[in-house]
Amino acid sequence: MKFLIRFSNLAYALMRMVLAFLFMSHGYQRVFTGPIFPSDFPPLGVANVLEVILGPLIFLGLFTPIAAVIASGEMAVAYFLAHVPRGGMLPLNNMGEITVALSFGFLYIATRGGGRYSLDAMRGKGEHPVVKV
Repeated sequence: MKFLIRFSNLAYALMRMVLAFLFMSHGYQRVFTGPIFPSDFPPLGVANVLEVILGPLIFLGLFTPIAAVIASGEMAVAYFLAHVPRGGMLPLNNMGEITVALSFGFLYIATRGGGRYSLDAMRGKGEHPVVKV
């Protein structure tokens, strides 16, 4: 499967963009409720603002490490405040699977940076060097 290595930068960019799209979709849904984004959720204030601002930054790969670490933290807080009370710690019981996945996905993105295909890379700050332990 060594041939897949040549696609790693593209796959990383696509992963970053898809996770950011899912993240910001929830924020847009709650901020801009209406016929295009119907919502059963009341506006959640700060969480919505973070999702609407940080989502596009991560999607574009701009200020990626800081945006992703804040987004990761926001998802962790959301898990414990919104999902755990709903059904305990197990994500399958409290419907928090996407929240956990986004939190850890953003944590990984924060450690890796924007990657080769990002606005950070265009600014000369796209990829963090791999640290060998």
